[in-house]
Amino acid sequence: MNIIECKDITKRFGQFTALDNVSIDVPQGKIFGLLGPNGAGKTTLIRIINQITIPTEGTVLFNGTPMTEETVRKIGYLPEERGLYKKMKVGEQAMYLARLKGMSAAEAAKALKEWFVKFEIRSWWDKKVEDLSKGMAQKIQFITTVVHKPSLLILDEPFSGFDPVNVQTIREEILRLRDEGTSIILSTHNMESVEELCDNIALINKSKLVVTGGTDDIRRRWGSDQVELLYTTAKDRLPAGRSYSISLDDQQKNERRAVLDINADFTVRDVISELNDEVDIISFRKLIPRMNDIFIKLVGGQNKEEEK
Repeated sequence: MNIIECKDITKRFGQFTALDNVSIDVPQGKIFGLLGPNGAGKTTLIRIINQITIPTEGTVLFNGTPMTEETVRKIGYLPEERGLYKKMKVGEQAMYLARLKGMSAAEAAKALKEWFVKFEIRSWWDKKVEDLSKGMAQKIQFITTVVHKPSLLILDEPFSGFDPVNVQTIREEILRLRDEGTSIILSTHNMESVEELCDNIALINKSKLVVTGGTDDIRRRWGSDQVELLYTTAKDRLPAGRSYSISLDDQQKNERRAVLDINADFTVRDVISELNDEVDIISFRKLIPRMNDIFIKLVGGQNKEEEK
């Protein structure tokens, strides 16, 4: 079942079309990556899901029913443009934001205390926000986004401003929330995070949906069919073959490494059979297509088509 269904969403601002007939389904209990270059329309779609703005055309369903003010309370939204009231104390602001999501004072105080203990920031409660570093403020905003245990969590570039240690902490919390049943939309340019975290993705470019589906399916459909070969040979380099072309061939100490593209109508077995007569194979493995390469391939290819 899907927690969010965006059906034929179009959003125009005067003569400018920010989204053009975009449809996506966000499965329950999964991490859904929303990808695209700057200006593609991702933030506009997120704002429509949050009811911050309304679509010119199309509908958004939450658990199969139209969005209402009550369903918006079930969403936790961490925008890319961060903002806390600088003159307020951290604890006062955290309580205020938790109460806005419908928590009682007692519920909010109890839940926030648990989060502050978990993140080892109890001493921050009486600090003013203006005294926090960017990374410290990011932690507070993450906590206030998830404290009311939303059914849907929308994170827009959640790792921006964090050092590697805190990035890992937030990643672990995102995965824990997913495992506990929270549905998550992750909007990011970080393809490493997409590969590590996302079960499904949608790629938007120039207001249009380019591709959507499971990450493994998209890898199989759009990724290059490549293998990595470690080998030795008396020849200067790996010879060209019928079943493969060579993307890389370099020397590593007493052995060589090559990355091969399997040509159309051939299989891994065909490549191995052909190489056995030419080189001494040390190891041979199929490479998993990287989401970064697929992103560049799809977005770059679409942009070139439009330039013709």
